[in-house]
Amino acid sequence: MLFSRKWLSDYVELPADPQEDQRRLTAVGLAVEGLEEREGDTLFDIDVTTNRPDCMNHLGIARELAVIYGRTLDRPQARLQEGAERVEDAAAVDIEDWEGCPRFVARVVRGVRIGPSPDWLRERLEAIGLRPINNVVDVTNFILWEMGQPLHAYDLAKLGGSRLLVRRAREGETLVTLDGAERKLDPGMLVIADAERAVGLAGVMGGADSEVTDATTDILIEGAHFNRKHVRATARGLGMHTDASHRFERGTDPELCLEAVSRAAALIAQIAGGTVLAGAIDRRRKNFPPVLQGRLDLGRLDAFAGASIPKEDAQRWLTGLGFEVKNGGGVWDVTVPSWRLFDFQPRPDGTVYEQDLFEEVLRHFGFDNIPAALPGLPGSDAPRTPRQILREKVRDHLAASGYAETVHFAFQSEEMDTAFPSLRPNSGSNTKPLRLANPLSDRYTVMRRSLVPNMVETARFNQRRGLPAVRLFEIATVFYESPGSDVPDQPEHLGLVCGGHVGNPWNRELDLDFFDLKGVVESLAGAVGVRLDFRPANLPGLLEGSAAELLRSGRPVGYLGRIAQEEGYPLFAAEIALAELEGGDVSLQVEASSRFPSIDADLTFTHSVDTPWAEIDRTIAELRPPDLVSWEMTVRYQGPGVPEGAANTTIHFLYNSPERSLTQEEVNERQLALTAELQRRFGWKG
Repeated sequence: MLFSRKWLSDYVELPADPQEDQRRLTAVGLAVEGLEEREGDTLFDIDVTTNRPDCMNHLGIARELAVIYGRTLDRPQARLQEGAERVEDAAAVDIEDWEGCPRFVARVVRGVRIGPSPDWLRERLEAIGLRPINNVVDVTNFILWEMGQPLHAYDLAKLGGSRLLVRRAREGETLVTLDGAERKLDPGMLVIADAERAVGLAGVMGGADSEVTDATTDILIEGAHFNRKHVRATARGLGMHTDASHRFERGTDPELCLEAVSRAAALIAQIAGGTVLAGAIDRRRKNFPPVLQGRLDLGRLDAFAGASIPKEDAQRWLTGLGFEVKNGGGVWDVTVPSWRLFDFQPRPDGTVYEQDLFEEVLRHFGFDNIPAALPGLPGSDAPRTPRQILREKVRDHLAASGYAETVHFAFQSEEMDTAFPSLRPNSGSNTKPLRLANPLSDRYTVMRRSLVPNMVETARFNQRRGLPAVRLFEIATVFYESPGSDVPDQPEHLGLVCGGHVGNPWNRELDLDFFDLKGVVESLAGAVGVRLDFRPANLPGLLEGSAAELLRSGRPVGYLGRIAQEEGYPLFAAEIALAELEGGDVSLQVEASSRFPSIDADLTFTHSVDTPWAEIDRTIAELRPPDLVSWEMTVRYQGPGVPEGAANTTIHFLYNSPERSLTQEEVNERQLALTAELQRRFGWKG
């Protein structure tokens, strides 16, 4: 908003340097975004926040400057000379909707002569970019930018019955507004009407049928307070935004109506002639406006600020801003001025929050004067929870494995939701995802039940831009319906996606595949002290024969596999319920290596291709003979020489005793017994 420094100087004495005004106003929360010298005046471009409608006018800015510089605020006065005729004999005002219009003030001026405004008035308006229209309309605009009260002038002769009624619009009612547009009104809209039809949109714009023209001689000046929500709904519904609606939507001063109307009537009589009728029509709802009060504890203020604030300065700042202060020693009773009612929201008991009062003192004390120090916190911090420790360990391990963490929206499309496996069976309440009532787009219509779909999209986004490899992980919540509760179940999952190739022909080039991802999952499980088994499975969205379920104690806790739909290099994904990585044994034990020689043994046997290595591995652990230190699968082969439906697996065994050297005969005996049992359980039967 533009403000004229010359206009401001009518109300407060200002120093010679406008840049000092800029710095000081910005420091108290009224950011001056620019200065412009124009025809002997300085214009301030001030960003007035929505909670400060009291500063959307020159008098409000001058009030802040008066407090800043410790000067007196010269408030303009209405110097009225009223005639003998009473206003009630010339016009009437009724309010049908007290909620929408809790106060309405009107004055009448007879015998005006419509014409150009005097130079001083034209200069004031032109300085801030307003176009002068005529002396009556210019006065209403002047009062708006001087005091902040929107006014409207009606041609009294054009008002049916010389009467105004504040009511809701009727079904099918229309109004031609001052901009010449015909508006179709909804029944919920608040209007100003005469005895016959609507003549204005309350708080937004007047009607063309009752506007002031060169032929006007008698005018009725309206100064009202309209409910913010009603004005906002009307303006938005009709796609309108005016200087009046901008202020009414944010909350005007309900006690300013009479003062503003009286000053406007005095100025109009002064520059346009005419007689101001005696008295004013003032319709006000009972107990309006409310009185807001609060208590300001100076000790708590100092503790809150972390600085010692002089008591005399705090009282001077508050009273200068219009607050009524009853000095009761260390605790003051403070009454909020009417022009700040909508900035101070009351607590449930009707009093204002003391922090709001603190802010008024602190912004004039100067935030730069508050020492930069963290407040002291008694006691010690709470220990990290097991889940926090687990998250940190998982992040560190995956980052060390070359994976980058991603963060996605918690939404996805329904098509993506069903494209990949869910960690919960599709039964009961889990058959459908939670739909959003107001989705961002067609791509984000449901809450995610899996992390993989969004991660795959991110991987492909990087693929399309030439990234040779992707290794991503994410720890986040997914969402399932919770029967009997309005709050969904929100377990945490870990998702991983990888693909592409790393390195180069001169430095061990490697294509990332299923086993790279499997190795990362296994190493992560080892790092958190849990054992995960792998079981082949056919899962949606994953390539058949290249997918597996993850099991813990025989219970499915996740999956991994190759993405069936390919675009560029293959992608591999895994998802694990994070809670299933808890409770592992991460204790470290150091075992000294045996000083005696070890003996190797290899076994190749034929078994059904459906037999997973995890089952063979688990059986070896169960049958483990004495001094068997370790074993691993070295080859799994299918092809010529192997029966159809079968596979050859080669396993390497290592025997070693910490107490003595083993003999080959001892090892052979143990190995033959183990081999016989493996053949009996898994050997190919044809």
